[in-house]
Amino acid sequence: MYVENQIAPKILCYHCGNECDNSYIFENDKYFCCAGCRNVYDILNNNNLCTYYNIEKNPGLAPELSKSGEYDFLDDPDTVCKLLQFTDDKYSVISLNLPQIHCSSCIWLLENLFKINSGIVSSNVNFIKKEIKIKFLHKNTSIKEIIILLANLGYSPLLNLNHLDAKKENQSFKSIYFKIALAAFSFGNIMLFSFPEYLGIPITDTFFKSTFNYLNLILSVPVLLYSAKDYFTSAYKSLKNKFINIDFPLSLGIAALFLRSAYEVLSGTGAGYFDSFTGLVFFLLIGKYLQERTYNYLDFEKNYKSFFPISVMVMKDHKPSSVSLDKIQVGDRILIHKDEVIPTDSILISKKAVIDYSFITGESLPVYKKTGAYIYAGGRQTDLNIELEVVKEVSQSYLSSLWNNNIFKKQDEGKIVTFTNKVSKYFTIVILFIAFVSSSIWLTEGIDKALFVFTSVLIVACPCALSLSIPFTFGNTLKIFAENKFFLKNTNVVQKFSEINEIVFDKTGTITQAGSSAFRFYGRSLSEIEKQKIASLVLTSNNTLGKAILDIIGTKGNLNVKDFQEYEGVGVKGKINGDLIKIGLQKFISEDIVDDRNGINIYVSINDDVLGYFKISNIYRKNILDVLSRLSKNYRISILSGDNENEKENLKKYIDKDNLLFNQKPEDKLSFINSLSEKGKKVLMVGDGLNDAGALKVSYAGISVTDDISRFSPSCDGILDSSMLFKLYNFLSYSGMVMKIIYFNLTISIMYNLIGLFFAVNGKLSPIISAVLMPLSSISVIIVAVAFTNLFRRKYKL
Repeated sequence: MYVENQIAPKILCYHCGNECDNSYIFENDKYFCCAGCRNVYDILNNNNLCTYYNIEKNPGLAPELSKSGEYDFLDDPDTVCKLLQFTDDKYSVISLNLPQIHCSSCIWLLENLFKINSGIVSSNVNFIKKEIKIKFLHKNTSIKEIIILLANLGYSPLLNLNHLDAKKENQSFKSIYFKIALAAFSFGNIMLFSFPEYLGIPITDTFFKSTFNYLNLILSVPVLLYSAKDYFTSAYKSLKNKFINIDFPLSLGIAALFLRSAYEVLSGTGAGYFDSFTGLVFFLLIGKYLQERTYNYLDFEKNYKSFFPISVMVMKDHKPSSVSLDKIQVGDRILIHKDEVIPTDSILISKKAVIDYSFITGESLPVYKKTGAYIYAGGRQTDLNIELEVVKEVSQSYLSSLWNNNIFKKQDEGKIVTFTNKVSKYFTIVILFIAFVSSSIWLTEGIDKALFVFTSVLIVACPCALSLSIPFTFGNTLKIFAENKFFLKNTNVVQKFSEINEIVFDKTGTITQAGSSAFRFYGRSLSEIEKQKIASLVLTSNNTLGKAILDIIGTKGNLNVKDFQEYEGVGVKGKINGDLIKIGLQKFISEDIVDDRNGINIYVSINDDVLGYFKISNIYRKNILDVLSRLSKNYRISILSGDNENEKENLKKYIDKDNLLFNQKPEDKLSFINSLSEKGKKVLMVGDGLNDAGALKVSYAGISVTDDISRFSPSCDGILDSSMLFKLYNFLSYSGMVMKIIYFNLTISIMYNLIGLFFAVNGKLSPIISAVLMPLSSISVIIVAVAFTNLFRRKYKL
């Protein structure tokens, strides 16, 4: 018999909309679920900002209670200096990450902070990035006061060491902006000066004709020396390292195009090809910008500093004080509050701790520790405050060593990059051979004709279409993926996805929702007194499942418990009004119970009479089981889990039982992927936590699934928002189509070069044909890349 007990809907909090329990607060004809929500309302009401509630219904979030001294580290001038983006004698500017921003009311309130704190001059919200930029008078207010205000309003900033180490804007982007602007300026003006050439209009005045030609030459020199500099530098470095990359023939063509044009102008024999030269550089730089922009969309090289808190409470003279994380030393005693991450390996000083290691091990249930236990970094304390003694510096902790393991480092060079470098090597040799042979043949017509043919071959055979097709196709693909909340480390990952033949999933937090579970009671109907007895025993225990049990039975216990005993990881028992109440696993309650093991079952008995059990089952992500079914038709699917085998029966419907592995430690997952790779399998690993970091690194391609892309993620090839995991089949299928587009574009490039070479070696490549053909070929490649990737995204519902 199945009975599900639910609490009937009650009064909703005016501020956050959460259900109020019996401890609600009633003020100004409004109900509040906690003092935090009431305080936020009072702040807004006192500052005439209650329009906040008119924009959205129940727009707020219940603020967490600030810990004493939590922001004391902001009294340190050095820390404040690192957080500031700008400061002068009067104003200071700071940008903060506020993950709680969720609606238009949030934006309205945060952009009206100046009405609450007169020291704030202005505040601008970036809703997409969930960031706020605040300009304030530092003589009237401080960063600490601003952050405390935000925290009191329910918008606690996400502060970590990564903010302190934040770098200034990438200078390479500023450089490429200037290079593109210069190339565009020169390209446009040279085309303007060359209109008579295009239209065949004769210029009889030699002065004006030579003036336009010299102006084109002058405009081209900065493009050669500055805009095209990187291509020459890359070609030089490749030769220095005894190989030829794609930039070598590219730089050869650019140089030949400029030198021939300069020769024609200086010798008075022609107008040159400066429009083709500057146009070529302009389009190449656009492709390069698109590549670099997508590469830097996310910071994939995050380390432990991006995850750990910015400071920790250190006990000094039995009093806690806030200390920057990088100043923690071995032997320090640190105080960790409930739900805080343990930043470094330590020894437990307090009597007990309840540590959530799901980030490290993948196991969803917490681990109980006693005095003297070794506590690894990365765990999260889920119970009362605990005191720890530091045994390793932050940089030397288990979390950091796992993160920095050399085995996690893999080469990212894809076959397409290797292919283009090989092509460029032989391409250059062949083109130089053709250029020398054809010019030698034309020597009979004179040195000018021979030079004309030699440079024509180098110009027309310039692999610009080849070099543009890859970045534009891949670049637009990365953009499309990003719009679907899938962020790739680099363009080579798209190619890897097209070659995958086996997929390995982590279970907890990947195909199941992290921190969520279905919790129900199966058994006979419970009387009110039985519910009270169960609730009273649960409240006496510190077990983290207690709240879920209380939610189900819908009763708060207030009965006196005697002879209470708790058996770690097994169960609890105690006497209430003479009755023996026991709550725990099957073996703790009775050996006669046959447990189906389909979920984690917590049994209840009164005087050895079993009333039923609470069953915990994982909640799977949106359509994930359908995704597994679709993927299994084209790929061999395996699931590795740090959890026990409770979900095995559910997963057997979709995955071969031999491919379901449970109780897997991080090193087990890494070994499993390695074994597949040794068999020649190209494995895609899909995981979530740092316990998957090894497997993600050694796999052919690795995807990290996360509920918050702004937080710490293992080193991987791609970061996928968990809400889009159901599109995984679409992403992989689309990647295969993208590779077909790449090869189609390469075919166009080869055809262009063959046709161009035919005209060049025959000495029929006139300046007007070259001026039109070269940019036209580049533009056609770009159009095909962008148009086809956008066309097929609809087919694959991206």
